[in-house]
Amino acid sequence: MTTVEKHEFPMTRTCPFAPPPAYEEIREEDPVSKVGLPDGGWAWVVTRHEDVRTVLNDRRFSADRQHPDFPQLVKGGFRRKGDERTMITMDAPEHGPARKAVLGEFTVRRMEALRPRIQEIVDGQIDALLAGPKPGDLVEALSLPVPSLVICEMLGVPYADHGFFQEHTAKLIKRATPPEERRAAFDTIRGYMEDLIAKKEENPSDDLLGRQIVKLREDGTYRRASLAATGFLLLVAGHETTANMISLSTVAFLRNPEQLAAIKADPGKTLDAVEEMLRYWTIVDAATARLCVEDVEVGGQLIKAGEGVLALGYAANRDPRAFENADELDIERGARHHVAFGFGPHQCLGQNLARMELQIVFDTLFRRIPTLALGADVDDLPFKDDANIYGLYRLPVTW
Repeated sequence: MTTVEKHEFPMTRTCPFAPPPAYEEIREEDPVSKVGLPDGGWAWVVTRHEDVRTVLNDRRFSADRQHPDFPQLVKGGFRRKGDERTMITMDAPEHGPARKAVLGEFTVRRMEALRPRIQEIVDGQIDALLAGPKPGDLVEALSLPVPSLVICEMLGVPYADHGFFQEHTAKLIKRATPPEERRAAFDTIRGYMEDLIAKKEENPSDDLLGRQIVKLREDGTYRRASLAATGFLLLVAGHETTANMISLSTVAFLRNPEQLAAIKADPGKTLDAVEEMLRYWTIVDAATARLCVEDVEVGGQLIKAGEGVLALGYAANRDPRAFENADELDIERGARHHVAFGFGPHQCLGQNLARMELQIVFDTLFRRIPTLALGADVDDLPFKDDANIYGLYRLPVTW
């Protein structure tokens, strides 16, 4: 057991296709150990697959980011008691009703009803890519517009405003954003969402936000600030994560032509490929921070109430105890037990939507542009090493 912080979080990748080397070292030698945090504090990191799932499914680990002892993962991180909380920062008993209120919007059946529209969006963006110059930027042409258009239409947010909220989202997820800029970006998007909802209140539209207004009014629980918090969460999470997964997975497919050939020959394998890409990249590693609220032993280590915990999904998803040859990309492995969407009561609400978007993009992109190739060396690609959500700033492609 480590009693001093040997490593500082966040840790740096030395290869864009692998976790920071320290993740393997910690997982194999000292799987529950202390790391230093940007604000000068420390937290436990939990790195093995079984232990990560244990933490994320145990109510003795709180998700309440407003608690003064909650681990701060960016320098100058802020917590304000007056802020309306989103469901990912709630514990039981508040969390269950908040999640249940919107869960029906993300069922497999409702997502399947969206499939034709998502397909239409993907085809339209690929048409524009093909009509444009070579090389084209896949991030600008496809990766970012597809999930942005989808989540905007679902929520009832004007897509014409996408540049505005993407600009402020980028400030939220960049680690080096000064604290005052991060707070301003947070307040700006929240304010935008409150103003939009205020306009919908008079005549609620048939979209997620409009339906929530009607439903919550009927239940007698409607509060504009609360719905704005939910809209904020879904808007930010709904485009940034999937956009980065599209770009990174495209690179992985083009670097592994035998894996790409498998889904081209049998599109029935695409869903398995989606799961493997989610496991392989695990682009969000900081959302699973927790605060221990009652002494509990994890992986043989006693964690005391008041101590912070980082359940590192990327380390867990490369754990050889859970995945054979875990550092290899293998779309045939059957990786559904990964924790890229988290685990337990807080696992990603929009995972069915993300899976569908990725499936449609992979099947359509490589069918319509069979000669797709990288337009730059991998070593020259601008990976998001400075962000809390991993991805690519640009992805030059040609055909």
